Amino acid sequence: MNLDDIKARLPDYAKDLRLNLDSVLSVTGAPGLTQKQIAIIALASAIASRNTSLTTMVKAHFAETLSEGEANAARAAAAIMGMNNIYYRFVHLVGDAEYATLRAGLRMNVMSNPGCEKVDFELASLAVSAINGCGMCMASHEKTLRKHEVAATSIQSAARIAAVLHAVAVALEQADAAA
Repeated sequence: MNLDDIKARLPDYAKDLRLNLDSVLSVTGAPGLTQKQIAIIALASAIASRNTSLTTMVKAHFAETLSEGEANAARAAAAIMGMNNIYYRFVHLVGDAEYATLRAGLRMNVMSNPGCEKVDFELASLAVSAINGCGMCMASHEKTLRKHEVAATSIQSAARIAAVLHAVAVALEQADAAA
């Protein structure tokens, strides 16, 4: 399965997603990001979107771009943010400041040695946090990226990749359900 196979499976009502998919997965359509960063963000976003065929396609599409360590870093970003996004969204939404003072007690060792460049892991973590809807995590990752002098256009590109891949996952799910 490749990118064209995924695009062919998208229903006509999702034709904009076909165009956006091509765009955001290219260096020209994702300003400020390298092809490797796009690949890490895309794989983490596909995993976070929970669509197996999309994840398989993204992995195959970027097979020559990512080392196994970098692919594992994308998987790690999706996994660790799956945990953190729930916990920190809880802390934020409950609205009781006491929870923010309590120790989380959750292991996050992968963040110190993710298997790819730390900025790339932060970009993937931001994208997954956007998919999972954790404002507290998005703000934290955006602040860290800006501290490392990552441009707003690069951060926006990561969010756009997450948005398109998540939308493609939803459309594929609906197409499969209708078939």
